[in-house]
Amino acid sequence: MADALQGKKVLILGFARQGQALARWLPSVGASALVIDSRPASEFEIYPDDYPYVSFRFGKEAQEDLSALRGIELVCVSGSVPLELEIVQEAKRRGIRISNDAELFLERCPAPVVGITGSAGKTTTTALTGDILRRAGYRTWVGGNIGHVLLDDLAQIKPDDVVVMELSSFQLDVMTRSPQVGAVLNITPNHLDRHKTMENYIRAKANIVAHQKPHDIAVLCEDDPASIALEIVAGGEIVTFSMRKMVADGAFLAGERLILAGSASYDAQPHVLCERKDIPLRGDHNVLNVLAACALAGSLGLATDRPGIDPDVMGEAVRAFRAVPHRLETVRELNGVTYVNDSIATAPERTIAALRSFHEPLVLLLGGADKDLDWRSCLSLALRKSRHIVLFGKPCAKSVPDKVEKGLQLLGASKDLYTRVETLDEAVARAREVAQVGDVVLLSPGGTSFDAYKDFEERGEHFRALVHAL
Repeated sequence: MADALQGKKVLILGFARQGQALARWLPSVGASALVIDSRPASEFEIYPDDYPYVSFRFGKEAQEDLSALRGIELVCVSGSVPLELEIVQEAKRRGIRISNDAELFLERCPAPVVGITGSAGKTTTTALTGDILRRAGYRTWVGGNIGHVLLDDLAQIKPDDVVVMELSSFQLDVMTRSPQVGAVLNITPNHLDRHKTMENYIRAKANIVAHQKPHDIAVLCEDDPASIALEIVAGGEIVTFSMRKMVADGAFLAGERLILAGSASYDAQPHVLCERKDIPLRGDHNVLNVLAACALAGSLGLATDRPGIDPDVMGEAVRAFRAVPHRLETVRELNGVTYVNDSIATAPERTIAALRSFHEPLVLLLGGADKDLDWRSCLSLALRKSRHIVLFGKPCAKSVPDKVEKGLQLLGASKDLYTRVETLDEAVARAREVAQVGDVVLLSPGGTSFDAYKDFEERGEHFRALVHAL
């Protein structure tokens, strides 16, 4: 049967990972595409044989040329492209549908999809959920905002498979379709430079459950007010997880034991999944991530005709799981000092979660570009937990070092409690100077990496290299 996009012309805005996957996939279903990216053509290596039936325009002028909409029947917006762009707004005025790779995948995926979003913990929860489902015997595909774009796998995915898909607020912002099982782990201030208000940010996150059908499952966090509040907009049934209370349907912490209960359990009976000490990850936030993953895996049988998953399998997967790179990743211990890479912390709330994961004295590395977020709680906690704070990064329009230094001064921090440098190289060198035996040097920047790196992964890899070179 012909795809709905056969014979249609699609505009792809942004030629990063998502745009490239769309440019590969669209011709396979008989569509042609025009790619527009505001960056110069010199930044790309494009070979015509790689992208048949695709044309390209580069540069800021191309992005501003509304004539590009002539003949376009669908606009696909990459996550990094602001929806406020005039070409996007004009497409809306003309009644042209706005979508993205994630929504096109969901519309066509023959297998059930478990979708996961949240301000923090998405990748860890997605990876662990995938591990549980694989261990349970399912052919499992993991991707989306984590790893690779799932459109690249679409032709190989079969109805008996399962897909675990991480979804960011940028992707969800334009989506009008929800996965069969969708989780909102938490919602805390993040990406306000993009979404402008918390209301807009929450509205984007809500799309992962807002378009569910009655037999679908929304997995929400009882401990997070913004997450559990989405039960009023969720289209499906509700399963929850909590560290603070027993839940009827879902997963919870009881003393030191993780319990799966109610409809999320394969036989509707409570089952012990594992002990808290069995979780090989630091921090309360990771206990919640494990509970969420187990609630998600248990919910698969509710939303589909698949058999439920044995809780023993879930416990085995939890015990075998290891930290995803750049997320409280222990890099090295040297001369009694432990170096930890938490480059994923691109917002103060994530840094707070990292700080709460350690009892040892910290040498904290903060830096990058700010997202217009409130740092007060983070800095108060950092001063209590840290032996020394190293601020790194060159001054820029949204410099974390600028904002944090002012915040530290307002809190009365003396200048011997922090150091300011320009590069991560200097930050690691300074951290080594001040760290003492038993300390943890923690890279948990609280800001994006775009002031100096391609992404948080490149920043984390640089930190790793610097630490191994000590």
